Amino acid sequence: MIDPIEKHLISNELTLKRYRRFKRNRAAVISVYVLLFMILVSFTAELWFNSKPHVMKYHGEMYFPLVKDYHPSLFGRTDIQVMDYRSLEMGPNDWVVWPLVQWDAYESNSFVESYPAPPTKYNLMGTDDRGRDVFTRLVYGFRYTFVYAVGVWFLCYLIGCGIGAMMGYMGGKVDLIGMRAIEVFESLPALLILLTIISIFKPSLFLLIVFSVLFYWTGITHYMRGQFLSLRKREYVEAAKAIGSTHKRIVFKHILPNALTPILTLSPFEIASNISLLSVMDYLGLGLPAPTPSWGELLGQGQNYFTTADWLVWYPTGALVLTMGLLISINLAVRDAFDAKSAVG
Repeated sequence: MIDPIEKHLISNELTLKRYRRFKRNRAAVISVYVLLFMILVSFTAELWFNSKPHVMKYHGEMYFPLVKDYHPSLFGRTDIQVMDYRSLEMGPNDWVVWPLVQWDAYESNSFVESYPAPPTKYNLMGTDDRGRDVFTRLVYGFRYTFVYAVGVWFLCYLIGCGIGAMMGYMGGKVDLIGMRAIEVFESLPALLILLTIISIFKPSLFLLIVFSVLFYWTGITHYMRGQFLSLRKREYVEAAKAIGSTHKRIVFKHILPNALTPILTLSPFEIASNISLLSVMDYLGLGLPAPTPSWGELLGQGQNYFTTADWLVWYPTGALVLTMGLLISINLAVRDAFDAKSAVG
């Protein structure tokens, strides 16, 4: 069976060899599919985890609560402001299509006597200390975790690669001054300063990404600087200079494509590190604002209720371990695929 990616998207022979080598690692391929499935489910969580039906027929009328809000008075309820569709008494000709899990990430289960409640057939992973479904909050929380991790990775690499490439290509005083500035910057206690700044400002996903990028962009700078310092003296670069190629063409056409290896091989590991960083901040109460679903916030609850509600520890920990394991498996396969000896063999 012909792989459509090989047939339509990859024309470069070296890239094709790397892709085929990556495919040989079954664990990595499975990890990619599992991770994509998690991303798909989380970013469409409202379709699968919600307290509102997809569609329902009630007293001869069709309603679509998932995409439209209806006032409770339409269903004969004047004692509440927000409709509880579970309380509707369905007639013989009425029907309803529910999501897979009938809880959203912010709704408390009022049918249990005390919180946190242990796992049941209604709450498969139990509830947190406010009665909210743990399974649902884990699924919703993954989207915020993933957006943060990828956002910080992308911006850090964009800034770090740009500065590292400039320092490595220009060399001389630019490289000397740049390295001294980075060394001073890296000597600062980044995590402590980051937590202090976040505690001053009202946290949000956007601010968390910005503040994190502010302190963690230097990591990739060293790799990119080293690549440019090495590659700028290669024969094909000297030849490009000899025929009068512009600096822009030399950088983007000849050096940068050959300097991308550290970016691609380190990316999954960096994303995993960012997931850990957000979980730590949420655990300390300095991350995403309440009541945003958060893995770290669930772990913080687990610390308070470990003897009576250990599911608040094990399920978020399991989600973190699973995600980290998937990313590390992908990272190892990418590293092997880009290995100079195996990629060309």
